[in-house]
Amino acid sequence: MSSGETDRGPLSLDLDSPETSAEESLRPQSLEEMIGQDRLRENLSIFVQAARSRGEPLDHLLFYGPPGLGKTSLARIVANEMGAQFHATSGPAIERPGDLAALLSNVEEGEVLFIDEIHRLSASVEEILYPGMEDFHLDVLIGEGPSARSIRLDLPRFTLVGATTRAGLLTSPLRDRFGWSARLRYYPVEDLERIVVRSGDLLGMELGPEAAREIAGRSRGTPRIANRLLRRVRDFAEVDQGRGQRVQVAATRHALDRLEVDSAGFDSLDRALLGSLIEKFDGGPVGLETLAAAVGEDKGTLEDVVEPFLIHQGFLDRTPRGRVATSRALEFWRSR
Repeated sequence: MSSGETDRGPLSLDLDSPETSAEESLRPQSLEEMIGQDRLRENLSIFVQAARSRGEPLDHLLFYGPPGLGKTSLARIVANEMGAQFHATSGPAIERPGDLAALLSNVEEGEVLFIDEIHRLSASVEEILYPGMEDFHLDVLIGEGPSARSIRLDLPRFTLVGATTRAGLLTSPLRDRFGWSARLRYYPVEDLERIVVRSGDLLGMELGPEAAREIAGRSRGTPRIANRLLRRVRDFAEVDQGRGQRVQVAATRHALDRLEVDSAGFDSLDRALLGSLIEKFDGGPVGLETLAAAVGEDKGTLEDVVEPFLIHQGFLDRTPRGRVATSRALEFWRSR
């Protein structure tokens, strides 16, 4: 078995860790079960119905947006709605053109291949993916030097679902080969509250309505964070008051305060970034690398995970000269 291969198939994602399994159990299985992203779901439902009525695979799809908003869940839902097998991998796992050829050789007619972090595909892999997406064949080079030869592999018609948090890093040729691109947006508190209630039922929790709203309000507009906080609230509640007890808002606030998640949904890293920006650099502008060094965190984490929510909430601006704290951020920091 090669280095990129598992017993679930070549280059597939590991879905067997306890935390991943817990998340999997809470994922919606159909468009009807999914909460939020209403316009996206309505459009996708139409595309699925049209493809099924024609007896054709769905066009290739691209989902982009911040982490934790449901891109992987949507890819699984597409496979379920089409009644197709689901294969999952990620851009960094496909290191060589041969890896892609091995992966696609395991995909059957009408099946769904999901590539997470698709913006991280290497240029050489991306080049041979183009005809695979467009004409459903691969041109693979065998051997080296004068004896090298190219062979063509015909592929069944399949659906590629790509996901990325950095749509701007996708090349135009790759982006143009998707039949539909959809942006996932942060969820309003009302949708997150419904998600928390649904997840609580699946976990066997009796959750008070105010408790559900408290979790939703501190979840940064992100279902993955809402479900993670819900599971940690369950842990605290079971230890403090025993299993099977109704979780009220006071117990929820106690758990979230212990987790250092404040009423705005900011965690210790958010506050460290804002604090450094405001107190050490007078609100900016300051470069990302300098800011990352000041808070002791990787700049990629700040750029991909922390900053999008702060920008969405109006606390941070990205400018040509660097990061700048907004007047709202200054007011928030003074009122702490």
